[in-house]
Amino acid sequence: MSQPAPLARALAGRILAITPASLPRPAIDWAACAIIDTLGVTLGGAGEDAARMLADITLGPASAAPHRVFGTPHRAGILDAVLLNAVAAHALDYDDVCDVMGGHPSAPLVAPLLALAEAQAVSGADLLAAYVAGFETEVRLGRAVHPVHYDKGWHPTSTLGTFGAAAAAAHLLRLDADATATALGLAASLTGGIKANFGTMTKPLQVGHCARNGLLAALLAQRGYTANTGALEARQGWLNVVNGAGAHDAARALADWAAPLEILAPGVGIKPFPCCGSTHAAIQLALDLCRTQHLSPAEVARLGIRIHGRRLAHINNPAPRTGLAAKYSIQYVVARAVLNGAVQVGHFEHGAWEDPAIVRLLADTTAEPDAAMQDDTAVEIAVTTQDGRTLVNRAENTLHLTRGPAGTPVTEDEMRAKFADCAARALPATQVAALFAALRRLADDGPGEILALLAAPPGGEISRRAS
Repeated sequence: MSQPAPLARALAGRILAITPASLPRPAIDWAACAIIDTLGVTLGGAGEDAARMLADITLGPASAAPHRVFGTPHRAGILDAVLLNAVAAHALDYDDVCDVMGGHPSAPLVAPLLALAEAQAVSGADLLAAYVAGFETEVRLGRAVHPVHYDKGWHPTSTLGTFGAAAAAAHLLRLDADATATALGLAASLTGGIKANFGTMTKPLQVGHCARNGLLAALLAQRGYTANTGALEARQGWLNVVNGAGAHDAARALADWAAPLEILAPGVGIKPFPCCGSTHAAIQLALDLCRTQHLSPAEVARLGIRIHGRRLAHINNPAPRTGLAAKYSIQYVVARAVLNGAVQVGHFEHGAWEDPAIVRLLADTTAEPDAAMQDDTAVEIAVTTQDGRTLVNRAENTLHLTRGPAGTPVTEDEMRAKFADCAARALPATQVAALFAALRRLADDGPGEILALLAAPPGGEISRRAS
């Protein structure tokens, strides 16, 4: 009896079967939407300390290297540029999400693909197909390991994203099946990232390294580097090491591949709020409750939040002391939603978490796990008013609140507004508008104009922002 093909080899065949002609139009459209969203938040994050401090170390003076560091006038070598751009993509924690992988699918993919597009001529259709190949790979591997992987403390955006970046890069480089499998085997040794560093600059740094390492794996495989293509499922391979024996199901990575494509179901979730995705449903329920009950902030005496314990474990921070920590405080973001009727980028800057009004409301805000919640997306918001009423908004499944194929559609106006709000932190308004228009033409016109518009004008150095 013949032995089954190594998992990396089986994945490689499926990755290479993804072509522009094989993709339905909705998949192409969602890939384009995700790339637009990711580049917007990348430009928004380019001036954050997590990106700037790393650039201070990475970039030499007046670098003449070929690859753009987006939102700045600088250039770097291909691996350093990818590292810096992917860190910026995740610095605001505003980049897209996918619950199946338990993380952010696009931040590891977009920087490597655009770096390769600077190094070689590629069409927009080929770039979008490579993005889908990377997306499918990381989300499918997420099916094999989630939720145990997340619960053990791994940062799936970083660990799974390394494989996604390797697959996307291998696809755009047109590697054959053997080399693509080798790239995945290499990626197995280059993954890392832990949840203990959530709420710090190290979280986006982990994403930067996964994008860099995935591209590195593909470039090495292109040159004939060797790796064990059984490195995922081997006794001492990636699945057993990161999850533990018996705590994963490799078959789920392959079963019913592309039926449907993961980018269509569950799809990519576009974030409406610049903070941890696990807080988004609570924010939306709080906003809806205040709107439908016509509650003013002055009427609110206490806030109570109940949420599944798996989510609360990494967002339970009742008194955040930095902007990054505030992004991982469900108490803070829900209180902000009630106080301001919105949660925006500025709420995590310039000491906003120390505003007297938010400090007072935080003192009367609690968050607790609810053992009765079977669905880990369930949330309950309870508002006690000054006159003693208790108003409750509860949802047992909040996936319908996601902005994406599985939830609320993203409108063109919403996509443009978010992009402009983020990109304007790095680029002049006229350039932002031109860049958005070029991105909307990506499938037909290719990435050339986009790449030119991603660079800040000379002298356009971004000022350091307090966080």
